[in-house]
This record gives sequence, structure tokens and C-alpha cells, in this order.
Amino acid sequence: MVNQESNGSPAVKHRQRHEGPEKHIIAFIFSIVLTLIAFAAVAAGGVNTAFTVILLLVMAVLQVLIQLGYWMHMKDKGHLIPIIFMAGGFFVAFTAIIAALYWMWW
Repeated sequence: MVNQESNGSPAVKHRQRHEGPEKHIIAFIFSIVLTLIAFAAVAAGGVNTAFTVILLLVMAVLQVLIQLGYWMHMKDKGHLIPIIFMAGGFFVAFTAIIAALYWMWW
């Protein structure tokens, strides 16, 4: 028996496509490369400290985006509410850090 929608046409079941291991392997390799770059920047020692800190922060942000996108599947549909809550948390944390810095500076 074929399922019918309310308008009388047959309902079509859509399969959700499985992502497969290829993208996970690429994300894993990219994460390892980012970690090695950060480790090499710190281990080099002769690199400017400000450049090293900025590089580490950029590598950390890229690592977080890769983790959220590929391992936690935040790039897929249906994850809008967790993304909104995480953005709200980042906003509150950023505001608290700025307020603390301003308070100490005063």
C-alpha cells in the first residue's frame, strides 16, 4: 500500500544521504595540520611573541569551526537552535571579558 498525502498524491519518502568517512578523514587531517602548525610556532622559539599569540588564536578558531562543522554536524540542517544558543553564549562571554578588561583598566 502506498502512503497518500492529504491532497491524494502519493507521499515520497526522502532518504537522508549518509555523509561517509571521506569528509571526516579530511577534517581530521586538517585538524592535525593546524595542531602541528601551532606546535611548530611555539617550538620555534625565535618567532615574535605577538605573532605567535595571534597565530595560535587563529588556529584555535579554525579548529573550533572544524570541530563544530564536521564532528558535531552543525553544518547540517536542523541545528539552528544550538547555533543560536552558542552564539548567545559567545556574545555573553565576550561582553563579560570586555567588561572585566574595562573594569581593570579603569
